[in-house]
Amino acid sequence: MEHNRATFPMPYPHIILCLLCLTTLTSLSSSSSNPNSITLPLSPFYTNHPSSDPFQSLKLAASASLTRAHHLKHRNTTTTTTSSVTTEVHPKSYGGYSIDLQFGTPPQTSSFVLDTGSSLVWFPCSSRYLCSSCSFPNIDPTKIPKFIPKNSTSSKLLSCTNPKCGLVFGSNVESRCRGCNPETQNCTDITCPTYILQYGLGSTAGLLLSENLDFPSLIVPDFIVGCSLLSIRQPSGIAGFGRGLESLPSQMGLKRFSYCLVSHNFDDSTENSDLVLQIGTSGGRKTGGLSYTPFRKNPEGNSVFREYYYVSLKKIVVGGKRVKVPIGLLEPGADGNGGTIVDSGSTFTFMERPVFELVAEEFEKQMKNFTRAKEVETQSGLSPCFNVDAGDGDVALPEFTFGFKGGAKMALPAANYFSFVGSDNVVCLTIVSDGAVGPARAGGPAIILGNYQQQNYYVEYDLENERFGFGPRTCSKGT
Repeated sequence: MEHNRATFPMPYPHIILCLLCLTTLTSLSSSSSNPNSITLPLSPFYTNHPSSDPFQSLKLAASASLTRAHHLKHRNTTTTTTSSVTTEVHPKSYGGYSIDLQFGTPPQTSSFVLDTGSSLVWFPCSSRYLCSSCSFPNIDPTKIPKFIPKNSTSSKLLSCTNPKCGLVFGSNVESRCRGCNPETQNCTDITCPTYILQYGLGSTAGLLLSENLDFPSLIVPDFIVGCSLLSIRQPSGIAGFGRGLESLPSQMGLKRFSYCLVSHNFDDSTENSDLVLQIGTSGGRKTGGLSYTPFRKNPEGNSVFREYYYVSLKKIVVGGKRVKVPIGLLEPGADGNGGTIVDSGSTFTFMERPVFELVAEEFEKQMKNFTRAKEVETQSGLSPCFNVDAGDGDVALPEFTFGFKGGAKMALPAANYFSFVGSDNVVCLTIVSDGAVGPARAGGPAIILGNYQQQNYYVEYDLENERFGFGPRTCSKGT
């Protein structure tokens, strides 16, 4: 039926010619006039695609999305016997969105990947910062911008006895500070333990600083930020926007934050837009044009999932037909297994194998008039792929809709779930799953809504009213 088809213009230029890139974090510029909000203008970072292999970037993006999902789903629990914190971060070169923040006195500017799936804010730090395996295209690991604490008069190492040290390491942190015996000494001169952040493709480690976070209209004093001294495959810092007490929204006491992600066109354009941080109360007001669904209460049985943004996904619809996903996968259990989270740090949406197979099967049924492009599936790491040669016309693809609690529906444009791959004749579903190579690993969130599916949507995290808002927008400032 026509109303269950999404039109995909042919050709769709440059859609996957460069997936090793960073676009910008975005939102509506109209919010800049609100005295209760901070609007951050952002500059994009792009990495040119190596022309020798047109599928390399796509395979890297799919692999990074899958690795990201594995670590979001199977994170280790922080115990009282270790001096490290375990979380997961995502290299921005594989399809993330970056923001610029200023720390210190006088302020120093650093670039960060926006990540709603983790909480600590950290940057490459000190002149001795080392980054191993960071030789990405257009990145010289010896020239990575670094924050220099000695150049800031407001920079202080966080003490073990500082209550904010416990935001990251827990209330019993003094018992884990090296050389500290809280029963016989006050440990004032002993620093907060070294943090270690682990992620799918590498890690970072460093010490916690108390610093000034500087905005044009506001200075946030005593902000806890990670001073990373060593990283593996992570040439940029991470701005944690998760639910943890050490996250940027928590430390600033934000009532809501919002963005509008410019499209993954990967054409080296200079487009940029804004991230909006709202400090003052909204009084329960909704943003015009947005649909809302309540955030779901986080599982209590597994503490490592408490910083995620859970939403109640009630149904998945392909071409007007509801996919019969088992309720046990849509609803998270007390142990955190199952359910859906929203993650700006993942590129492609992840679905556990039982969910993915049902969705992919329905697409195959409704696209039976198109032949499968098996060779492209092998080369790209995505599946299913279809030959859809339509000449100079448009190709009609089954619509794809997420339905949430409260009736909110995210009816995606075709460019948000299909991508032309290698040519203008083959499209691939931009959703990943585990188990394609090796056994599947169940557990953790069953669905992770990535940023590729959020492009050209205005997205709002209303923390004051515990709800997630979204609505289609053209996110480029120039339109």
